[in-house]
Amino acid sequence: MAATRSVPSSCKSPKFVHKLKSPSVSASLPLPKPPAINGLKNKKYQVRSEIRNFDNHQNWIIEADPVRFIHNSSLPTPASVPMATSSSALESSVKNAKKVCLFYCAETKALAERIAAHSDSIEIRSITWRKFDDGFPNIFIPNAHGIRGQHVAFLASFNSPAVIFEQLSVIYALPKLFISSFTLVLPFFPTGTSERMEDEGDVATAFTLARALSNIPISRGGPTSLVTFDIHALQERFYFGDNILPYFESGIPLLKNRLQQLPDSENISIAFPDDGAWKRFHKQLHHFPMIVCAKVREGDQRIVRIKEGDPSGRHVVIVDDLVQSGGTLIECQKVLAAHGAAKISAYVTHGIFPNRSWERFEHDNGGNPENGLTYFWITDSCPLTVQAVMHKAPFEVLSLAASIASALQV
Repeated sequence: MAATRSVPSSCKSPKFVHKLKSPSVSASLPLPKPPAINGLKNKKYQVRSEIRNFDNHQNWIIEADPVRFIHNSSLPTPASVPMATSSSALESSVKNAKKVCLFYCAETKALAERIAAHSDSIEIRSITWRKFDDGFPNIFIPNAHGIRGQHVAFLASFNSPAVIFEQLSVIYALPKLFISSFTLVLPFFPTGTSERMEDEGDVATAFTLARALSNIPISRGGPTSLVTFDIHALQERFYFGDNILPYFESGIPLLKNRLQQLPDSENISIAFPDDGAWKRFHKQLHHFPMIVCAKVREGDQRIVRIKEGDPSGRHVVIVDDLVQSGGTLIECQKVLAAHGAAKISAYVTHGIFPNRSWERFEHDNGGNPENGLTYFWITDSCPLTVQAVMHKAPFEVLSLAASIASALQV
């Protein structure tokens, strides 16, 4: 649950308000009666009333946050400040917040809890995941009648083909329970790298998964909304049919916020391992100096070289949408170090790391960028990876929870 705000102790003491004499206001001016706020009788309004009673000459702006006050003596007198306006705005904001019932699979429980912690409007609901003796899923949605007329979301993780079927079964069932709307949150679209058909006989599994999701039954509120982050190929948005509304988000804002917190934030350059990564992300990172790498073929080998930019003396952050074996990132790291980078870090939205390939990345804490990374940032879009690398340098996890909570209010 979201943390409850408490009124600072200073707000409860008369010392918090200093009296100011105002020649424009008569000392005998009566205080206006407290406005009727549709039956709201809570401590938030009592705080407002107590502070106004200390001195009816004081001028205040009362923001939507009920315990935050800004003083400005040039504003109108209290008799003309419509206190009901801010109170009504607060009440309206709370009233209009969309209440969402958030279901999750076993792998995404921790992320679901982080999402719910960002909003009182999100309520976590559980599903009973069982299996029959033959291995096929035996699933039960408790209190199915209780979600009728509600906005419902499901937080999925297609971390392996083995779990996709049981989650699809739930995804197909929820919209049929007379719910107001349905949102599927799939932070990582796993078949995104499998969209190309280069030889006759290649199967584009990205299209297959998009077609399966496009056939989710329509709820009472209309087509399903699909929230996903940094899909590998932008053209994949055209794989989806009319029964689903893809909502594409990015983890790059999380990276930008983290970079601003670094002590050497003014000395950061962004490196892209190939043109594809540059096309995908350069507009969101345009205010950083950029370095673009490229793979070139020499005989039977593919070697990474710097195509544009100068890493010399810089803290270079390699940015891409996902990592699997990590071979390209390591080659990129080597060439950047050879050209004088002072520090090298990496960011990917989706840390897949099959077969524990994250173990290939060492931590550099002594100015040896050719041997390791200062930081390796990933998001929690792949829950099993998060469990594996938690508290292991150089990895840091940037949570998508706040972004997902916001997306559920759209």
